[in-house]
Amino acid sequence: MVITMEFQIRYLFMLAFMSLVVNIAIALYGIFARPSLIKKIIAVTIFSDSINLLAIMIGFAYYPSFYPIPPILTKVPNPTQQDIEKFVSSAVDPLPQALVLTAIVIGLAVILFLITLTLQIYRLYGTTDVRKISKLKG
Repeated sequence: MVITMEFQIRYLFMLAFMSLVVNIAIALYGIFARPSLIKKIIAVTIFSDSINLLAIMIGFAYYPSFYPIPPILTKVPNPTQQDIEKFVSSAVDPLPQALVLTAIVIGLAVILFLITLTLQIYRLYGTTDVRKISKLKG
């Protein structure tokens, strides 16, 4: 039995997708089931990174006959019709990459904000346990 390259790529893609689903499930468990705010922040980070990888995987396209090229047209002054057709058929979609870069920056800002809030809560209440904080008054 001969295993083709296309089968291997599809198998690895499916395996990576399944591992991302497991990562997302673990992150959701950490967010909703763990009482510590620090563990919740770690779970939010894992969730954010997993969603970013999922967005990149959705934007992936397999080209069996040639390698994908960056979305940059190199013959800018006078591209021919064939150059444009080849570029459109083989260029990688830049939208998922741009969205993931934006999501990484926004995610970093949100995580830093959550860490700052957690530090202030720890200074005020002396704990990061959500169950103990909800029982306190003040």
